[in-house]
Amino acid sequence: LSEIPGKCAQARSIILMILNNLDDEVAQFPQELVIYGGNGQIFSNWIQFRLVLYYLSIMDEEQTLALYSGHPMGLFPSHPNAPRVVITNGMMIPNYSTKELYDKFFAMGVTQFGQMTAGSYSYIGPQGIVHGTTITLMNAGRKYLGLENLSGKIFVTSGLGGMSGAQAKAAHIAGCVGVIAESNFSIPILKCCSKFHVCETALRKRHAQGWLDVFSDNLDEVIKLIKQNRDTKHGISIGYLGNVVDLWERLVEEEDLSIELGSDQTSLHNPFNGGYYPVGISFDEANKMMVDDPVQFKQLVQKSLLRQIAAIDALAKRGLHFWDYGNAFLVECARAGADVLQPNAIDDKAFKYPSYIQEFMGRDHHDVSGTDSPFRETANIVDGSAFTADMAIQNVIGDSFRGATWVSIHNGGGTGWGDAMNGGFGMLLDGSKEAAHRAEMMLNWDVSNGVARRCWSGNDFAHETIKRTMQQVPGLVITLPNQVDSKHLEDVL
Repeated sequence: LSEIPGKCAQARSIILMILNNLDDEVAQFPQELVIYGGNGQIFSNWIQFRLVLYYLSIMDEEQTLALYSGHPMGLFPSHPNAPRVVITNGMMIPNYSTKELYDKFFAMGVTQFGQMTAGSYSYIGPQGIVHGTTITLMNAGRKYLGLENLSGKIFVTSGLGGMSGAQAKAAHIAGCVGVIAESNFSIPILKCCSKFHVCETALRKRHAQGWLDVFSDNLDEVIKLIKQNRDTKHGISIGYLGNVVDLWERLVEEEDLSIELGSDQTSLHNPFNGGYYPVGISFDEANKMMVDDPVQFKQLVQKSLLRQIAAIDALAKRGLHFWDYGNAFLVECARAGADVLQPNAIDDKAFKYPSYIQEFMGRDHHDVSGTDSPFRETANIVDGSAFTADMAIQNVIGDSFRGATWVSIHNGGGTGWGDAMNGGFGMLLDGSKEAAHRAEMMLNWDVSNGVARRCWSGNDFAHETIKRTMQQVPGLVITLPNQVDSKHLEDVL
């Protein structure tokens, strides 16, 4: 931090995180200020970047910088215990919160999609989610297969981008045979090398970084690698440089090959603007059609989704355990016309496949409090409130006056703009007693908020956890639910 200009350490720490977000080794399209997910932005233009860094370099601990969807509104008087930066991204009046209007307002430069950690300066690449991805995969083995050891088991998925790239390393750590499709042949990720800039695909980048063990663009070779490593029970990540639909359909044809686990991490929060590529046409053809004929492109994407889910359904009948990783895969399949709901579904989120394996709590993409996302983080909220967003808003407000160095609230995140509400925070931990006090106060709220909400919704584990926490934390008093016997409810209704 000492090498970064500025009047206070908190502001310098935020500059450091902004620069890290935009590093060539971290960001997806750094030259376009896109950090990950194809459209998750840190700023909308480079003037915003320059202004923000200028304000952070001159501000002191009596000021707070307000950011409106990347635009620095200015420095406002505050106090040392206030956040140094308050960020909002993509906020809209509810009646005008449509994707069509978002595209219009984004083109005008008055809003942006900050994803989860892009617009809040907290993105650190696949390493930020590899722990959660690994635990998710291990818990899938425990829940569906009754196994602690996944050696000799096959996990099939897609996506080797900034977040999805963690799947390859997770498969290797878990000891299974991980097969990950990636069709992005020409992502313009720039990597500095001496005086030259070379272009890498997402797949080759993950391979070069050591996240992906081997890869091939030949399905025969991929099948051969799967069988070899399954038979030897060797943990490995295998990349397929091609369309995931082709991979799933080929696996259906391999009747002697049992696929135990499956998921998907294509960027279906942004399905018609590069987040999902249709099968049957080249990457370059798809990019051209996306601009020249978006209606046909959308039709091809939806036809591909229908083929993909049909192949998954066929393998599920043979023992595949599939889950949506919270990337809106099942949502978009449903919108394309696929039958993905449970037989007696009472709403449009009662999918026949689960929305990832929610068996643990932690910050960021497996967050207990900061995110209201009915198809991911709050998919296990069953009291009817899954589509409300009070928790995320309460969380960012509570973090802001309990010691966070900066806070953010985003429309969207992970599952897409308009489909979630996501809050983030950053905190400078400098070893001081004051920092320790702020961390204790803020983190206690940040976690207890989400546990209390889940307790009220009827989660037994959350109920026990919050009762125990009330005994440990002075001043914590939570409204506890009185459980009603389900038989009594059935009799009444």
